[in-house]
Amino acid sequence: MPEDAEPTPRTGPVLAVFAHPDDAEICAGGVMARWAATGREVHLLILTNGDRGSADPTASRDELAATRKRETEAGAEVLGLASARVLSTHDGELENTSILREAVIRRIREVRAETVVSCDPTAVFFEHRYYNHSDHRTAGWIALDSCFPGSGNPHFFSEQLGDGLETQDVFDVWLGWSNEPNRTEDVTGFFDMKIQALARHASQLTEGVRFFDEFLRKDAVRAGETIGVEHAEEYRVLDLS
Repeated sequence: MPEDAEPTPRTGPVLAVFAHPDDAEICAGGVMARWAATGREVHLLILTNGDRGSADPTASRDELAATRKRETEAGAEVLGLASARVLSTHDGELENTSILREAVIRRIREVRAETVVSCDPTAVFFEHRYYNHSDHRTAGWIALDSCFPGSGNPHFFSEQLGDGLETQDVFDVWLGWSNEPNRTEDVTGFFDMKIQALARHASQLTEGVRFFDEFLRKDAVRAGETIGVEHAEEYRVLDLS
């Protein structure tokens, strides 16, 4: 796909695939809210239960997982998503296995996803300050491998066809947190909704949502300036059609 090329406009269902509860809001909350508001069915699938998302050594991991599931559902409601599911994989233990690809492919086929949203698995280092969580990178590879070769091929997890599902081709993939974005998407009018959804993840916001609001807003304004809008999000978009 050429630099800055426009992907074919889509109106069909979307599946967002991320590693942890709250990843989707931080990475793609604006575009997910915008698509939902325009009538697209947007579904969320979280691959780990977030049970290590605490610095408190006395915290119960089971209770934390239950809390983060509730927070995921609350955030999805703010964004207007059609559904939100959280798998049981332990936080920090995500691997690109056939079991997890089966779960993602099943969900792609169930919701008839034309578009998949995830994070760019090739983005490892961000300047000299941060390197990407292994779960984030793995979630991106799982999402990509589930799209191709995967959901559109009847010989991948053919038992699903016996369950009444049909193959489903994914037409485009949107990868956030990328060092090589080729798409800047206008999310003006939806940035505050993104922050409101993120605020529902209270267990992760010991000092409130202000920190995320400030740095995410700064990024959204910077991206927006490149295309002449108030707020935007950047993606590496793959047109598979």
